[in-house]
Amino acid sequence: MDPLLTVGMVLALGLLLGESAQRLGFPRVAGYIVAGILLNPKITGVVPADFLSGTDPIVNAALAIITFEVGGTLAIGPLRELGRSIVFLALGEAELAALAILAGATLLLPFLVHLPMGTGFAAAIPLALLLGALGSPTDPSATLAVIHQYRAKGMVSFSVMGAAAFDDALGIINFSVATAVAGILVAHSGTSAFAFLEPFLVILGSVALGVALGFLYHGVVRLLGGSEDGILIALAVTLLLLGYGLATALRFDQLLVTMAVGITVVNLRRTRPRIFQLLERHVEPLVFLLFFTLSGMYLDFAVLVRHLPVVLLFVAFRTAGKLGGAYLGATLGRAPHSVRRYTGWGLIPQGGIVIGLALTVKAIPELSSLADVLVNVIIGATVIHELVGPFAAKFALQRAGELPRGGKAPAS
Repeated sequence: MDPLLTVGMVLALGLLLGESAQRLGFPRVAGYIVAGILLNPKITGVVPADFLSGTDPIVNAALAIITFEVGGTLAIGPLRELGRSIVFLALGEAELAALAILAGATLLLPFLVHLPMGTGFAAAIPLALLLGALGSPTDPSATLAVIHQYRAKGMVSFSVMGAAAFDDALGIINFSVATAVAGILVAHSGTSAFAFLEPFLVILGSVALGVALGFLYHGVVRLLGGSEDGILIALAVTLLLLGYGLATALRFDQLLVTMAVGITVVNLRRTRPRIFQLLERHVEPLVFLLFFTLSGMYLDFAVLVRHLPVVLLFVAFRTAGKLGGAYLGATLGRAPHSVRRYTGWGLIPQGGIVIGLALTVKAIPELSSLADVLVNVIIGATVIHELVGPFAAKFALQRAGELPRGGKAPAS
């Protein structure tokens, strides 16, 4: 099948089901994901299996734009008002999710899967450490899509975006430490100090690159003066793709780089830069349509079925950790009551970065025996999180009173 014909089919079905979902009162993103499932090569066979192998650049470009927009929500003004609560909230939900999974997996894995290190609770600890670390990050894409569809505004919307930005960094640190400790346990050997310093260096380099690109964008915009809308969009997309590519080449975290660009750009001016309104109005609808429809096409339900007990364990303990940790962290940070009660629901979605982190385990000799189970469980959990996430986000924003009355998107 011609690739352009396939892309046209993806867009057409995604648009149809997205608008149908919106008219029925559901998030558009849920319709996009269902469209992707219907076109999934492993389910219907309508789209050739080799089509997905060429879509990585599209998915990565979409992630670059989405994370730039997430960074653009973190203006210093609101952060000063909610800064303490955001930090405590992110620490609570990220770390309690990791600890909940670690405890639950240590107790239950010996009864659910074959462990390469033998039997018993001690044999489950390396895999439990890795699963726990991968429970920390949140994928804010689905929540951002819901926020923009319904034009939600308020403390919960802002807190979800702020916490999601922080917990990606926390997740990377957790995972790097977990791989080092798990490697020691599996190999019964020591490890270098660099193994523990590496995640901090990656985060520092990623933020530095993002900040530099943000200043570059700001400088070029000032040089160009009153540029046309199309030029501003082209400039932003160009720098984001360059940043994502440079991060890949330098082995930095790509999503932290593009998020740091957004944070820098939004804070270099007193008023919100025009680029964020332009992206939201003209680029974002196509980005969300492509990203979430393709996400549905990647979902592997065979993996979900094969490792369903461990997948359900991961999802259940992660959800409990996210909800409990968000409430505890927001309480310690003295956040408003609505933030304490509902922010955790907006932090349920997960995908993207955790799959990439799980795949890196294959390249670690000491942990290669755990890689297949780890990757399959994470992909299986992503199926559930991608399907449930948009509805959880809408529930949180609706209960917090940040959606229009009736929960319907405003007319365009």
